[in-house]
Amino acid sequence: MDLNEDKARRVLVVGLGISGIATALRLHGIGWTPVIVEKAPARRDGGYFIGLFGAGRISAERLGVLDGVHDRTPPGAHFDIDRAGNRRSGLGFKDLPGVPWLMLRGDVERAAFDKLPPEIEIRYSTVPTKIEQDADGVDVTLTGVTDDTSAIERFDLVVGADGLRSTVRALAFGPHEKYLHRMNYMIAAFEFPGTPGDLDKGDGATLLERGRSMWILPFSDHNPTVLLSYRTDDVDAEFAESPAERIRATFGPEPLGHTLGDAVAAVESADELIFDSIEQVHLDSWHRGRVVLVGDAAWCPTLYSGMGASAGLCGAELLGTMIATYPDDLPRAFTEWERKLRPYMNLYQKIGVQQRTFFTPHTRFHTALRRVILFLNSRRVVGAPLRWWTVNNKAARMKEADITRV
Repeated sequence: MDLNEDKARRVLVVGLGISGIATALRLHGIGWTPVIVEKAPARRDGGYFIGLFGAGRISAERLGVLDGVHDRTPPGAHFDIDRAGNRRSGLGFKDLPGVPWLMLRGDVERAAFDKLPPEIEIRYSTVPTKIEQDADGVDVTLTGVTDDTSAIERFDLVVGADGLRSTVRALAFGPHEKYLHRMNYMIAAFEFPGTPGDLDKGDGATLLERGRSMWILPFSDHNPTVLLSYRTDDVDAEFAESPAERIRATFGPEPLGHTLGDAVAAVESADELIFDSIEQVHLDSWHRGRVVLVGDAAWCPTLYSGMGASAGLCGAELLGTMIATYPDDLPRAFTEWERKLRPYMNLYQKIGVQQRTFFTPHTRFHTALRRVILFLNSRRVVGAPLRWWTVNNKAARMKEADITRV
């Protein structure tokens, strides 16, 4: 693919999330002309709890985004609680490998959006409905969500940054069933107004039961996120009723207690509720011709990995770097991009599988293991080495590494 330097190089970026905005920023920075389309009628705001690890912070800094976010890690404690109101010290998100900044997904999206130059065109309520490509470019049918009007436009490159159930992936690679791998877990995540139960502001909590859990994920200067997670043998059936009905059925029939009761009751009034199945995306290649997938559309490590936002930023930054390195040879740029990035994404996906039982234990062994780790952490002889290992093991190093350096 030889790109004519005299011709304006247009890239269609589908999706106005972290990966999409970061991709548009990076490609604009190397001379491309991005057009961003977004299915929603406006940019999303808010969002649930995320961790931005070192790999993501490095890319965010290079993209000029890091100065627009801040670490919302609270000073409080984290507790394991039960329905009866008992509590004791517990393991929280910060006890996972790595050294994340805690924040909202919307913090990163807003910071990246604010850096978009005014000349970058953004079209809301617009989706691709057909993608046809040849050796010289891609013809994309863009359709309005509200008025159903369509037009065909030509681009030099199409980037699908439109999430787990990517429309771009379905159009250019094939149906979702070929690439989505269910983990048989469901999650509900939302902002809780105030502090649930008997917790103090800034304190976090987990209620862990076999096959189901509640997490209260606090911030220093924002309402906490509630994460409800549970195993299921029939993912499709979970969407047959409302989220509130499924959650009440899952966490019943026992009395909910104070803190869990507050959280479950808040599901029905949450302004923005994420209710979805946990699935990973597995593809042999993240590009097909002049169509490339970035972020969850390509590799979705799941929220259990904690690496979704960081991986999206890294993938977008490195994509631009490789295209800049091989401006007249897109196939090689894409191949080198995947070669560099894939070992990290494979590991992040592996971490997501391993850590699902940290978030939602489904045997007594998983619960007992947490208690052993807590006990060892409290011992003077083994506690310090164990904490050192947590931030220096392979998983931690891969989360904190500068993975986009070339």
